[in-house]
Amino acid sequence: MEYGICNLAVIPMRAAPNEQSEMISQILFGEAFEILEWAEKWVLVTTTADNYTGWIGRLQFSMLSHMGWLQLKREKAPLTYGAVTQAWKKSDNTILYLPIASSLAFFEGNSCKIGNEKFEILGPKGDIENFTNTAKSFLNAPYLWGGRTHFGIDCSGFTQAVYRLYGINLKRDASLQAEQGDTIPNLYEANLGDLAFFHNKEGRVVHVGIILKNERIIHASGKVKIDIIDEKGIYSEELKRYTHDFHSIKRHTALLW
Repeated sequence: MEYGICNLAVIPMRAAPNEQSEMISQILFGEAFEILEWAEKWVLVTTTADNYTGWIGRLQFSMLSHMGWLQLKREKAPLTYGAVTQAWKKSDNTILYLPIASSLAFFEGNSCKIGNEKFEILGPKGDIENFTNTAKSFLNAPYLWGGRTHFGIDCSGFTQAVYRLYGINLKRDASLQAEQGDTIPNLYEANLGDLAFFHNKEGRVVHVGIILKNERIIHASGKVKIDIIDEKGIYSEELKRYTHDFHSIKRHTALLW
């Protein structure tokens, strides 16, 4: 098996090996993956953090040794907590602008080393805020299918990013996240930080958001926003109608404070 690691701020992961294919996710700086298949301009990979599979460009990563991959699996790399963190690429004196929850792989002192490149983190890498403020930092981030950053994010990318900052690794898609955690019987027993899931007409989970206080939910739909939630679903005051049908609530006890 061969391995790779992202040496750019973010790289798109596509459903098929061509530029016209839909972006299904993104790989952030410092994230590792297994290489499954090589194509002319593309590589099929499975991410180490959430076991998600897709195609990335052959020129958009560095190779990673098996020992390095094992080390990253064994020792969690520190994360960036700011919406944007600057990393100075010393070899050519350029700056990378790292999105939130990037991995500072092989971090030592104030630098991380990826492949043959050394990146110095400029300024503080950020501090974790309280949970509500962290979630609200994404407000107005535009909805982007497959996105994972403040500059474009989808519903499950949003919940995954927020939870990751608190040490909980969620799977990539809403339907997969709905299989994790402990089921809460009803909305009235939900706590701040619980995940609420919503289904389509066929009953399949297609949306997820984070429960806030006072019967509110923060979620990515058009943009990251706060709406009303009740036992029927999400009610948009802007649209004056329900937009998502309630399915279930899940709790991760590691998140309890």
